[in-house]
Amino acid sequence: MHDDFIEVQLEEEPIELCKLLKVLDLVEGGGHAKLLISDGYIGVNGELCTQKRKKLYAGDTVHFDGDTFLLSAAANMVQREQHKAAAQKAKQPAVAKQTQPAAAPKKAKKKTSNRDENTGRKPISFG
Repeated sequence: MHDDFIEVQLEEEPIELCKLLKVLDLVEGGGHAKLLISDGYIGVNGELCTQKRKKLYAGDTVHFDGDTFLLSAAANMVQREQHKAAAQKAKQPAVAKQTQPAAAPKKAKKKTSNRDENTGRKPISFG
């Protein structure tokens, strides 16, 4: 392995591992990327990674074919809404929930089974 790395600037965060391999043109397509990941040819942050859709962020490193790719944030990087909402929620202090009057319990419907008692199979209709 080399001590040096190739810097990759992310314009959007997070990015899935299989999509990153496609964007960097290291694989022929998405299926090829997923195959390499599941076969254990990809390392993330110094460890073997077999998660095809592993979410990667700025500061993560990806190891493939003797090269190390360091992910960094581009100046105009956009964070996806899911990640933003989770980050904002973690920063906000916990607020006590206001209790609402309990609704009347709903009556549960009985599930009727139309399976044959002897075989346990459902009837088939050809009509």
